[in-house]
Amino acid sequence: MVLIKEYRVVLPCSVEEYQVGQLYSVAEASKNETGGGEGIEVLTNEPYEKEGEKGQYTHKIYHLKSKVPGFVKMIAPEGALVFHEKAWNAYPYCRTIVTNEYMKDDFFIKIETWHKPDMGTVENVHELDPETWKTVEVVPIDIADKSQVDPGDYKPEEDPALFHSEKTGRGPLGPDWKKELLAKTDVPRMCAYKLVTVKFKWWGLQSKIENFIHRQEKRIFTNFHRQLFCWIDGWIELTMEDIRRMEEETQKELEEMRQKGSVRGTTAADE
Repeated sequence: MVLIKEYRVVLPCSVEEYQVGQLYSVAEASKNETGGGEGIEVLTNEPYEKEGEKGQYTHKIYHLKSKVPGFVKMIAPEGALVFHEKAWNAYPYCRTIVTNEYMKDDFFIKIETWHKPDMGTVENVHELDPETWKTVEVVPIDIADKSQVDPGDYKPEEDPALFHSEKTGRGPLGPDWKKELLAKTDVPRMCAYKLVTVKFKWWGLQSKIENFIHRQEKRIFTNFHRQLFCWIDGWIELTMEDIRRMEEETQKELEEMRQKGSVRGTTAADE
């Protein structure tokens, strides 16, 4: 059995703008999660073409000792808290698979994302079979809703309800920002439909860990997209060539940061 949820993130930007904004924000957010022997190690970042699908392939290793719950650390051997993330970014469709060499076929996280120019109203955008789709919980994420943010994660400078973009004039986003967006025809909008499938086959812990992972994914999606919007003035004028140069610089920077400094970023709360 697996636990599947679809997270829908509506944003006041176009699908084309988001492609640059997402890659910029991934690079920036990676720095915030790396240091003290932990964080993100980029092994591969290169174009790929397979069975008619073209895009960018990345392979990253996540070193996560402090970012998993304590009850897992107690039973997991040294080296088991290293995760491999392989991603195929054939934008506007992206597929990411996270695995663990210790658990092998008993664990994976699969994230499939469609980016569409709508307000998150399309049902079964991933075209699952009807029986599977019935089991999927749809989880809307409102980037302007402070109540969806863990108190420890909240930063005023990353709050879309407070932020105003000097370069685009967008924001701050009020309580009815989605309705206001719908009422305008000349304002960009889009939705990231993120289908997350989690498998964790470990007797006695399966349900607890699968639910924990989904809570963490929702937390990550919420914080990331709040940051993406509030960083818009940093990325709105960049090209894809600018982004690839930035990724190369970030890859070197991450390796230096991982080897020194202190642990940073989103640590897991014990349950």
